Amino acid sequence: MAKPKVALYWAASCGGCDIGLLEIGENLLKLIEAVDIVFWPVAIDVKYKDVEAMEDGSIDVCLFNGAIRSSEQEHIAKLLRAKSKVMIAYGACAYQGGIPGLANMYNREMIMERAYLETPSTENPDKVLPQTSYQAPEGELTLPLLFDTVKTLAQTVKVEYIIPGCPPEAQTTWMALEALITGQMPPVGTVITGNAKAVCNECPRKRDVKKVKKFYRTYEIDPDPEICLLEQGLPCAGIATKGGCDARCPKAGMPCTGCYGPVDGVIDQGAHFMNAIASVIDSNDPNEIGKIIADIRDPAGTFYRYSLPDSILRRARV
Repeated sequence: MAKPKVALYWAASCGGCDIGLLEIGENLLKLIEAVDIVFWPVAIDVKYKDVEAMEDGSIDVCLFNGAIRSSEQEHIAKLLRAKSKVMIAYGACAYQGGIPGLANMYNREMIMERAYLETPSTENPDKVLPQTSYQAPEGELTLPLLFDTVKTLAQTVKVEYIIPGCPPEAQTTWMALEALITGQMPPVGTVITGNAKAVCNECPRKRDVKKVKKFYRTYEIDPDPEICLLEQGLPCAGIATKGGCDARCPKAGMPCTGCYGPVDGVIDQGAHFMNAIASVIDSNDPNEIGKIIADIRDPAGTFYRYSLPDSILRRARV
């Protein structure tokens, strides 16, 4: 019997998802034995033209990591969608936009000016900016168009499954791959994790329903190793985030940042997290509440670190 054909691709992301795949360890040998990897640019020498030559639907499963922020990424997402029976959004960037999605606080022109003109380390007296095409003596050179708005994979093409995480933990990745190998994939639309409840349900820290008068950045305090981080004034998104990661960050004394996405039934993860923050503030005085909230220095990066493109807000008006 022919092995399932698998494709993997890296769009707008840091590359951590490809490393996350390698973290399945010796199970990688089981994967290689069970499937035929036909496209994986970071690991094998396969070109876009090779994919274009494949028959539509000839790839059984595509694990696509990264958000969509350029014309090239959009083109490849649509190409792999046409060639694949099943499309999986692999990791937080493909799922909700991820860290690249915070670019939606700005527009293309603002990003280009910051990157190529304004940064202290940039020396660009002629104010040269990247162009989508340039006529060189050797011929026309082209670059992909950077979009104004970062999109999720599901905002671009149909997606059957989601594997969350930044990057997905090894046990989450292997859970999905093992289901693929055995032919026991869950119902279409499933967010594949080991725990559909919140990260708090996996966290051993004690919750005493304490109220806080001040929020801290992680370097400002040495938290009690046994007490809920949120109740110690560290903005921890565990209450608003789907579990399956074994609460590794809170167990290590670092607040959950929300990379596994929203708990079931939540439309906007950031709004849900804000509600949790509001519930622990120890004051009824509007002025004092304002001062306490002001301790959260980066609201967009705190509440929508991974989910801005997938939120109700989606982007800033600029």
